[in-house]
Amino acid sequence: MKTALLMALMTMLLMVIGDYFGGLQGMTMMLIFGVAMNFFTYWNSDKMVLAHYNAKQVDKRTAPELYGIVEDLAKKAQIPMPKVYIINSPVPNAFATGRNPEHAAVAVNTALADILDRDELAGVLAHELSHVKHRDILISTVAASMAGAISTIAQWGMFFGGGRDENGESRNPIATILVMILAPMAAGLIQMAVSRSREFMADKSGGEICGKPDALADALLKIEAFAKRRVMPGATEATAHMFIINPFSGANMKQLFSTHPPTAERVRLLREQAKAMGR
Repeated sequence: MKTALLMALMTMLLMVIGDYFGGLQGMTMMLIFGVAMNFFTYWNSDKMVLAHYNAKQVDKRTAPELYGIVEDLAKKAQIPMPKVYIINSPVPNAFATGRNPEHAAVAVNTALADILDRDELAGVLAHELSHVKHRDILISTVAASMAGAISTIAQWGMFFGGGRDENGESRNPIATILVMILAPMAAGLIQMAVSRSREFMADKSGGEICGKPDALADALLKIEAFAKRRVMPGATEATAHMFIINPFSGANMKQLFSTHPPTAERVRLLREQAKAMGR
């Protein structure tokens, strides 16, 4: 239901953009495009995100420790074994993607294993597997693909269609610029609405799966420390909500529209969970 609602909202946003730049004809074209994009992203959004980050699939032979941790956690979470990917990046982070637990993948940056110990790495992976178990990954991945498309279309709108009204006259150029700015922002707000609460839920469930909420809390602090110093190469605003820590944590303006709750609050709740578990 969440995914259907998200797709409907994104399609409506596309139609508003189409109406502004091309009137009834533009709105109709965006409706057709939105329906086609919804169908395409449902089946291919995970592949698009993994391809964007040039993620390479690994197995028990090529990455035995990482694969073994995911395999063990997947059994504890009682979900099918997801595919495992590695992203060559100097900034640690991780995300999960896919349309359901049977077609899921987890991806980690190469730097993650360098800065985390085994328990902390297991905590991060347990968090991502929680997203898989609770089916957050479809809505998250679809949001990433569609938000990116809306941002691109809004930017193209001024050049294709010219921002003209029903009489063919040019619209106010200031209003056109505002549409180009506000459309991606609206897409971002939709992402925020579907991602903040799920991070708290995934932290709690991830702590239960790995059995060490404190280790996950420590991992979050380490990852954020790197993210504040350097933006992850290749990261985009459209996919930022998918990562365990916002890759734009060091960019003040982008933090204003962060899709993630404050790390300090997440850590506090994980510490409380650890105490409740007698850790």
